Formats: sequence, C-alpha cells, structure tokens
Amino acid sequence: MKVLTVYAHHDPRSFCGAVRDRFLAGLREAGHEAELADLYAERFDPTFRSSDMAFFADESLPEEELEAGHIREKVIEGAGGPVRRMVARRWMRHKTSREVARMVFGTRSKDVLREQERVQRADALAIIAPVFWLGFPAILKGWVERVFTYGFAYKLTAEGRRGDVSGRIPLLRHQKALLMSTTFFTQADYEHGLKDAMEMVVDSWGFRYPGIRKVEHEYFWAVPCVDAETRRRYLARSEELGRSFADGCGKQP
Repeated sequence: MKVLTVYAHHDPRSFCGAVRDRFLAGLREAGHEAELADLYAERFDPTFRSSDMAFFADESLPEEELEAGHIREKVIEGAGGPVRRMVARRWMRHKTSREVARMVFGTRSKDVLREQERVQRADALAIIAPVFWLGFPAILKGWVERVFTYGFAYKLTAEGRRGDVSGRIPLLRHQKALLMSTTFFTQADYEHGLKDAMEMVVDSWGFRYPGIRKVEHEYFWAVPCVDAETRRRYLARSEELGRSFADGCGKQP
C-alpha cells in the first residue's frame, strides 16, 4: 500500500518527530511504500491567497454560476496595472465565462498541484501533528484548505451550491486516513467534550466527508507531563500503528 504521511511540527527533535520516525519504520517493516510530506522542512506556504481561487474556477460549473461568481471582474482585478487590466478586458470581450474559467484554471499554483499529485498517488493517508487549539497547526490546516480543493476533494450538487450541506459529492477514494495527535492535556480532559468537538471538525468534515472510507484517530495524551515509560509505550504504539496499518482495509492493490 502507498501511504502518504503528512507531518507538521516545527521542531525536528520533538516527540512528534519520534512518533513520525517509529511510524514510518513500522510501515516499511510491513512492506508498505512510505512517502513523507514534512511541511515545515519543505516550507509549505499555508496561506490561502486570491491566486488559490483558480482551483475553484471549475469549468464543469453551470455558466450562470460562473457569471454569478464574477469571474471576469476577478480576472481584471488580478491583472495588475491599468494596461494589463485593459488587455484583460479586450481578451475577454468575446469569451464565454466557461472559456475564461478554463484560462483561470490553467494558472493554478504549482505547489498545490504537487501536493495534490502526492495525495492522488497514495492509497492511504497518515497525519502526524500536535494539537493546537483543538485542531491542526496552522501549516497543516492551511495544507488541507489549499490542497483539498473543489474538483479534487469534492464537488457540489445544485443543492450544495445553494448552501445545502448534504449536497457535497466526495471525490477522494483513499482506503484509510490515520490521524496521530500529540496533546498537552490529559485523556480525561478530552473525554469531557474536547475530543468530540475536535473529531467533528477534523475527522468527519476534513476526511470522511471528502470520501475517505476509514478514518481513525490515535492520541498520545499529555506528552510533556507523562513519565518516560509512558513515552516509550507511545513510541512502541506508533511503530505498531505502522505495522498494522492495512488491518481492516480489505485487499491491498
């Protein structure tokens, strides 16, 4: 199985980094093909900018919705100075909104396309990161926001485009996503509602809703506060999660 591990921690010497290393060792021991996306080391830009809207200029959208999205005005605004805006207006004069969208779609950011290619060639995903404010660190949150785009991770029915949450069409076909989180607070704290809140946003909305069949979440509780023996057990568990990664996923391709 090809497993893409997306890792997000600013300190390579962190306990989170040790979890990553042991997990990858377990994956390889089990015969999986492991690819690592180390977001900090690779300096991934998590900031969603106006240029990222090119991924949402999907020419499969109805013409009237492309018009309603003011795609022509956005092209003119993004063209630059007065001369460039004039050239943009002339170029679009006899173009349909769909033709404009096709041009905009061709300007998609290369860094996001590279990440989408990584996701696409994987059979499964693993995410390793500390918990920040009951969610992902900003660099990982931005990775999801920029990479899981319309037409790649999901599409919308007509109802969905009118605001009905049930109108989302999942497009991801990965066998599994395993999320591994290191926490500061204890398991008891999370069991009193924090865990449910986090899993609703991160697990269900971020990974199940786009179509990933099996989503699991493993926590390593209160890492700065536990003793050395507990940390050793956490690391042994990390390696076992790699070795047993394919369990319950059905027949491997």
